[in-house]
Amino acid sequence: MPKITLTYFSIIICLIHLASVGKGEKTEMQKRETKEYLYLVPFDEVSTEVLHRIGEALKEQLPLEYKIMPSEPIPRSAFNPERGQYYSSLLLHLLAEKYANPGRRVLGVVDYDLYVPRLNFVFGEADMINKVAIISLVRLRQERYGLPPDDKLFMRRVLTEAVHELGHTYGLKHCSDPHCVMFFSNSLADTDRKGYHFCKHCLKLLQAQINKEK
Repeated sequence: MPKITLTYFSIIICLIHLASVGKGEKTEMQKRETKEYLYLVPFDEVSTEVLHRIGEALKEQLPLEYKIMPSEPIPRSAFNPERGQYYSSLLLHLLAEKYANPGRRVLGVVDYDLYVPRLNFVFGEADMINKVAIISLVRLRQERYGLPPDDKLFMRRVLTEAVHELGHTYGLKHCSDPHCVMFFSNSLADTDRKGYHFCKHCLKLLQAQINKEK
């Protein structure tokens, strides 16, 4: 009889242990499924090194893991020959159709000049609903203005514009604080002044949205 009792309790203990292990595995699986990814999508030729540097820098600013996707051919239909620029909204539409998905944000990166109607150019644009954004590298280089290359400044500008556009995918609007990353850049001087950090107000809104999406 004692032997049977011991066996019975051994089975119970094993079942409890297995249930506990199973629960732990499920938790890890849920974590993997709910982890949010940023898909970095280059159009035509964009430096892989620059893409990795963007991804690594963004990981320090936003709760995202990044994946670099294969290059997309930029559609000729997005090109405006009269302006010599590409219509960014059409590129956003392409990104949304192909990559938009729950638990994922998308950042397109192009080395062409972008525009939207009524503006001479844009550094980038975002689609809040589909959580898709795009940035252009063209106007962020010192060489465009006849100045010597400055890699550190270039990457700071790239990160600033990337964080700004991704901020819109979290529902953040333009901020009135000229030192907040969500301030609207009307010129490169605005981008250089504000940098890539959120003001306290926008940071609070960002954190609330991140918690809401969990």
